Amino acid sequence: MTQPAFVPVPAAGAVRATMATPAPVRVRAKVGLQRSPHRASGPQQGTPAPDAGFALTIAARVVGQLAFEHEHDRHDVALGVALVAAKRASLIGRGPTLDDVRAAMSVLGVPSGAPVSASVARAFRGIGHSYVGQRALVDAVDVEALLAFSS
Repeated sequence: MTQPAFVPVPAAGAVRATMATPAPVRVRAKVGLQRSPHRASGPQQGTPAPDAGFALTIAARVVGQLAFEHEHDRHDVALGVALVAAKRASLIGRGPTLDDVRAAMSVLGVPSGAPVSASVARAFRGIGHSYVGQRALVDAVDVEALLAFSS
């Protein structure tokens, strides 16, 4: 709390001028900031895309409109569709869109009009709790089929 101007302040309590200190000179980069000029690729590496997490929102909206034979499969199917949609968007070099989600559903065999059967949902079972399962699902998708889809 500030002090009113009319209250006497002892010399020891007066605000003193500060001295600016120079910025430290970086001698070497921190280990966490060092990057390789080449991005790792291959199985279990993923494909980065800008705002790839937005695919989760779009997929949740689209899959939320579908009917399921077993309601507990909805989360895993939505996550699987979002992961594949994010992969498609990253291969094109942009953020995910509704077309990416539709392409992912088409490639994964998720029907957009009919109820999702237990046999279709079986491919997605448990991936919501397994990173290895998520990577395996995404790596199993044929890239050419994913890119060939047009709305």
